[in-house]
Amino acid sequence: MNLRRSLQTFVVMGAVWACSLTFAQAADKILFIPHDNRPISAEETADVVRRAGYDVVMPPEEMLSSGYDRFGDTEALWKWTRENLPGAKAAMISADSMIYGGLVPSRKHEEPEEKLLNRAQRLADLQKENPQLKLYVFASLMRTPKSGAAAGVEEPEYCRTYGADIFRRSGLLDKQETTPLNPHEKQELSKLEAAIPQEDWQDWKNRRDKNIHVSKKLIDMARAGELSYLVIGKDDNAPLSQTHREARELNAYAQGISTTKFQLLAGIDEFGLLLMTRAVNDMENVIPFVYTEYAPGKGYDTVPSYSDAKIGDSVKAAIRVAGGVPVSSPDRADLILLVNTNVNGATGESWNMQEGNKLFPANNGKWRENTQAMVQKVNDYVYLRRNIALADIAFANGADNALMKSLQQGNLLYRLRAYSGWNTATNSTGFALATGMLSSRMSDDDCDQLLSMRYLDDWGYQSNVRGQVGALVYGFRQDDAYAHIGKREGAITARLEKEMRLFAQKNLPPFSGLDEVKVKLPWHRMFEAAFSW
Repeated sequence: MNLRRSLQTFVVMGAVWACSLTFAQAADKILFIPHDNRPISAEETADVVRRAGYDVVMPPEEMLSSGYDRFGDTEALWKWTRENLPGAKAAMISADSMIYGGLVPSRKHEEPEEKLLNRAQRLADLQKENPQLKLYVFASLMRTPKSGAAAGVEEPEYCRTYGADIFRRSGLLDKQETTPLNPHEKQELSKLEAAIPQEDWQDWKNRRDKNIHVSKKLIDMARAGELSYLVIGKDDNAPLSQTHREARELNAYAQGISTTKFQLLAGIDEFGLLLMTRAVNDMENVIPFVYTEYAPGKGYDTVPSYSDAKIGDSVKAAIRVAGGVPVSSPDRADLILLVNTNVNGATGESWNMQEGNKLFPANNGKWRENTQAMVQKVNDYVYLRRNIALADIAFANGADNALMKSLQQGNLLYRLRAYSGWNTATNSTGFALATGMLSSRMSDDDCDQLLSMRYLDDWGYQSNVRGQVGALVYGFRQDDAYAHIGKREGAITARLEKEMRLFAQKNLPPFSGLDEVKVKLPWHRMFEAAFSW
């Protein structure tokens, strides 16, 4: 536990323990089906809500998508859902898992459209069979990776060859629908049409068309009140891309539906936690007020990597998804959400390429223009004893080393109530926001445990250890984080554990177990890791 809270915790420990037993017996049950078994999508999301006092029930891991080539078992998931619904006050269900077999399978499946639509209909049937149940559904609008490296093994094989061409072609087609192309762009589009094999382009388009038809059916169900709430996420995309074009189509289709029934916004991996937070707020009849403050510079107007929207607009939408209300003054707020951005609005990768396939860290820990400003904002709100959540999006796929080291030196890391700085910007803002909303129901010790997980993962692993160990293993080219590591996994995991323990010893308080932190690579690659202590 945090040293500054140790005396207080010691005094009340017995009473809290006794009360927690009584509360646990009466905890409301929430059914949660994530879109795959990655730690952040599944267990780490459930852990936040459990620490807020709820009984979160998830299907066995073997039923879920668990890698680029292992689809979830949709029929087993439907059977499990019906068997475990009794007693649940709310159900949080990934449409991707129930319809396609998971998030990655939604990009690679070969299922006929009729079967997909029939599976979607089962969600409405589920609500009809359980009229008292609050049924919250989240689904993805398919991503548009910028390159073959970004597509990795999570897209069809041809994307690794033609990924950049497909992205650019789709962007020009997106632009063409709203703004005439100039002669150079028209010529470029013709060249791209010739460069991409027609059968590959058609396969890519056919699968996306199925996703659009399924999405429209889900929207119809939300419109008819057959779902309590639906949110569709624009997976990795850009202002000009196929995902952006399809979102425009879906928004037009959904015109007239209240935001209390449906929203479409950038992001996806954070939706499970945002929707469970909404369920908790609904069950408790609470509407949290959230004030958001950005670092100087572009701030609100930052359009981050992997998104087609200003981060300020995405944050406002996420607050509403979670059942809160954005407010314009910190004086009225239950939660202060601080968003760490760069002055110029750039959100580059935590690790960048250099000539000769050598890695240099742009995220090198040196103070940048906004570092002091963000530290001062945290310090000011701590002094005012406000509940603070920090979303760290100066870099994608990792925490801002300069900011984190400054917070650590100022003894501010554990004065926050929530933090996130993992994957994409919207992943981080959504996760920090939802955890911050729920933190008012948690003990200080529970908040510290959740903070420690994020600091280990987002700061220790993503921004430092993953790149350091990856450089030793294979020079760490940009796409190697997605590569399966095969027989080297045991040796790599051992080295990761050694480096993570050193990181915790150097940067975190001496919490019990951190000196023996365990690391697993659930998808047998280095992009994500699971930590326990």
